[in-house]
Amino acid sequence: MRMMNEFEAQVLSDLSVLKSQMNSLMGDGNGGRLGDLERRMDRHEQNWQRAKGFLAAVSVVFAVLEVAVEAWRRH
Repeated sequence: MRMMNEFEAQVLSDLSVLKSQMNSLMGDGNGGRLGDLERRMDRHEQNWQRAKGFLAAVSVVFAVLEVAVEAWRRH
């Protein structure tokens, strides 16, 4: 069996580091950093939708108050 030369050893070492980094990024079936990012984006989207709904409800309340004040002033 022949011995690895320096280049082959470096390539295998770099591949090992790359594999480790990919496992960290993608996870080992339980998430990983991309899974965490997806969950954070989902939470952000939910919070954004709630905020938009709240602002829509508040704008309706202000519109009703404005109509009531105008009706009261004209009466």
